[in-house]
Amino acid sequence: MTGTRNGAIAVLAAVLALQAGVAAAAPAQAAPAAASAPAAAPATALRITEGQVGEVGPGGTLVYPAVTSCLTITVRLADGGKIGAHASLFQVPGEYRSDRILGAVGQRIGTRAVRAMEVRGAVGAWHPGYFTRAIESYPDGAQIPVPTAPDPDGLARAVADGLGQPRAKVTVQDLPDGDQTVE
Repeated sequence: MTGTRNGAIAVLAAVLALQAGVAAAAPAQAAPAAASAPAAAPATALRITEGQVGEVGPGGTLVYPAVTSCLTITVRLADGGKIGAHASLFQVPGEYRSDRILGAVGQRIGTRAVRAMEVRGAVGAWHPGYFTRAIESYPDGAQIPVPTAPDPDGLARAVADGLGQPRAKVTVQDLPDGDQTVE
């Protein structure tokens, strides 16, 4: 276990170094875990922290605090509601890990129509494969994929495939280091 943890820490360090280099070169543009407690659909504002999934009704606001090495996924439903997920590179105890979070979002969507999906956050820190195999799921000594460059198209494809939606509905924006508010 120590080897996997040390390997994961090394991966995170490499990813964050890459992200810092990318951020310096180009400024950012204008679990199995227990499920997070479902939010009531008519909520007007909802704070979604790392590893959580939640929902607000039409006119509601999603707040994703402290997005540094994370990605956020906001699904805009046809009825005006929003489903949000705060994907973390490493699993937060008791919350979803990266390879389970899209499944939780998909369950929330159910049979409802999706208008659009927005992926925002530390794009350069994420390999698209983290949505199908979390960093902490690799055994000791295994080669963990590390992004060598930002891959917004790969992330968009991974999210679209993971949610069973067309790729054209997904946008990706590099917005690391801060709180995100989606109205």
